[in-house]
Amino acid sequence: MDYVKLWFGLWGVLWAVYFALDGFDLGVGMVGDFVSRGEEEKRSVLSSIGPFWDGNEVWLVTAGGVTFAAFPGAYASMFSWFYSAMFLALFGLILRGVTLEFRGKVSGPVLKKLLDAGFVAGSFVPALIFGVAFGNIFRGLPVGALGYEGNFLSLLNPYGLLTGVLFVVFFATHGALWISFKVSGPPAARAFALAKKLWVATGILGAVFFTVTAFDTGLYANYMGHKYLFAVPLICAASFAAARFLAAKHPDRAFLSSIISIVSLVCTGFIGIYPELLPSRVDPAYSVTIYNAASGPYTLRIMALVTAIFLPMVIAYQFWVYRLFRLPLTAEELKKSGLY
Repeated sequence: MDYVKLWFGLWGVLWAVYFALDGFDLGVGMVGDFVSRGEEEKRSVLSSIGPFWDGNEVWLVTAGGVTFAAFPGAYASMFSWFYSAMFLALFGLILRGVTLEFRGKVSGPVLKKLLDAGFVAGSFVPALIFGVAFGNIFRGLPVGALGYEGNFLSLLNPYGLLTGVLFVVFFATHGALWISFKVSGPPAARAFALAKKLWVATGILGAVFFTVTAFDTGLYANYMGHKYLFAVPLICAASFAAARFLAAKHPDRAFLSSIISIVSLVCTGFIGIYPELLPSRVDPAYSVTIYNAASGPYTLRIMALVTAIFLPMVIAYQFWVYRLFRLPLTAEELKKSGLY
C-alpha cells in the first residue's frame, strides 16, 4: 500500500469534513443576529449549535495533527509562511469560543451586545482567513529557491480574496439552512428566507470561482488528464442545486446536500493540486509535495493503524451526539438549560 497517497487522501478529507461541520457553526455566528429578534430568539439560535460546535472543532485539530504527523515538511512551511494569517484565524476561533461561553454568564444588555459582536467577528474572521489561505494554496504560492518570497499582503490577491468571500458566503448559507430546521418559530422562517438569498450569491460566486480557476491556476490539469475526476465538481454543483430545491419542504435534507457540496468543493481543490501540498507558482521544482514533505513509511504505517482504530470511534460518537440532539429545544427546555 502507498501510505503517502493514503495520507494525502485522508488529509484532504479531514479538512473537507472540518469545513462542512464547523462551517455551519461559523455560518450561524455570521447570520444569527439577522434572523433573531429579542433575547429568547437569540438564545434559541445559539443553543442550536451548543452541543456541537466544540466537537466540530475537533476535526480542525485532527486535520492539523495529520498535517504535522504525516507531512511535517508541509506543516512547518504552512505555519511559517501563513503565520500571520493562521494567528488571525486562531484568534477568531478563540474569540468565538470565549464569547459563546461567557454570554450565558452575564446579564447586562450592553455586555451581551458586545459579546454578540465578538461572536460575529469570531465567526467571520476564521471563515475568511481559511478561504484566503486555501485559495492561495489552490492558486500556487510564490515559492522560489530561497523559500517563500511573499508576505501577508501578497495573500490578499484577487483569487485568494475571491475564495475567502466564497467561503464566507457559503458558510453563511450553510448556517442559515441549519437554523431553518434546528430552531422553531420565527427565526427558522427568517433563516429560510435569508438562505434563499444567500444561495443565489453563493451560486454566482461559485461560478466565478470555477471560471477564474481555469485561467489563474493549474488546478484543472489533473482533471484534463483524468476526465472522470470531473465527477467531483459536478457533485458539488448538483448537491448545491439540490439544497435549494429541498429547502422548502425538507430543510434537513437541504442541509445534508449543503454538507456534500462543501466537502466536494474542498476536495475539488485538493484533487487539483495533487501530488503537491503547497504548489509553487515560480517553479514546480520548489513545490512542497506529498513525497518531499512526508514522514517515513514506518510512521505512516503506524498512524494508519491507529487511525483505523480510533477514527470510527470519533465518527460514531459524533453521530450519536447529532442523533441525541436532533430535535430543537422547546422554550421550557431552553429556560431550564441556562444555555447562552
